[in-house]
Amino acid sequence: MLKSKVFEITVTSSYYSLLLPESIINPFLEKKIRRVKAVASFEGKELIFHAAIQKRNGNYYMMFGKRYQKELGIFPNDYFRLQLFEDDSKYGVDMPDEMNAVLSSDPEAQQIFESFTAGKKRGLIYGISRYKNSQMRIDKSILICENLKRGIRDSRILLKSF
Repeated sequence: MLKSKVFEITVTSSYYSLLLPESIINPFLEKKIRRVKAVASFEGKELIFHAAIQKRNGNYYMMFGKRYQKELGIFPNDYFRLQLFEDDSKYGVDMPDEMNAVLSSDPEAQQIFESFTAGKKRGLIYGISRYKNSQMRIDKSILICENLKRGIRDSRILLKSF
């Protein structure tokens, strides 16, 4: 599995992205790896997250939202340590156990879910992951399955009751 060395980085002036050094990401780009798992650390705190390497204006960036900054306890201009790993997860993000169990128990809904693009699958997984309560993740996963079987494919309304 490909991994980078640990390096120091800070949030860019846009406050939500990281400007990645080409020397660090070139091995990933050479292997056409755009999705990575990252480990960020700052003052004894560690955060593991999934991200995409994105090219903008000739530079490579990774999103690092306010939620991650708050969780790690960093502010603009703080430097923290980061290490990138080849993302070997099935969906490019960790699926909550509850959602995995619900989909596994409903082959029809799982087949529909698997027919979606990788980005749409990740979006639905993120939608379930945001709930802190396990029972809520189960309930929302069931709701997604029921809506998929009803023919609803619009991500904006898959989590709504009808």
